[in-house]
Amino acid sequence: MSRDKNSKRWDWLSSEGFLHNISGIETLVSKLLSIAMLVVIFVVMVDLARFLAVALLEPSPAGFFKNTLSEIFGLFLSVLIALEILENITAYLRKHVVQVELVIVTSLTAVARKIIILDLEKVTGVSLIGLAVAILALSISYWIVRNIHK
Repeated sequence: MSRDKNSKRWDWLSSEGFLHNISGIETLVSKLLSIAMLVVIFVVMVDLARFLAVALLEPSPAGFFKNTLSEIFGLFLSVLIALEILENITAYLRKHVVQVELVIVTSLTAVARKIIILDLEKVTGVSLIGLAVAILALSISYWIVRNIHK
């Protein structure tokens, strides 16, 4: 019986035991990331609620639609991006596979958020070209992944 206990103790040195332990660590890290992302989502939601309350109670003289609306859209998209990242993590927990299509969609949402909150007066032409190239590359990647999965 002591040999069984000893073999279980040193089982992590075998390839199978090592891979089993690595899988357990990956699962633990994924769960911790899920909890951290939930905290981020709640913090962003509180920030959005606070921002909305201030924007509605104290309208700015510059106009609600010029500055405030783009900031609200940015916060909304931040929540959506955080939710998509949480979905990536939970999908990994379910299947232990990174879903490339979901990662690309999350990236497209992040680039779309950047474009929506972009201040065209402060951005350079090179930055706009970079964003265009990023959108084109992500769109082509998404199209390829979608066609492969069909």
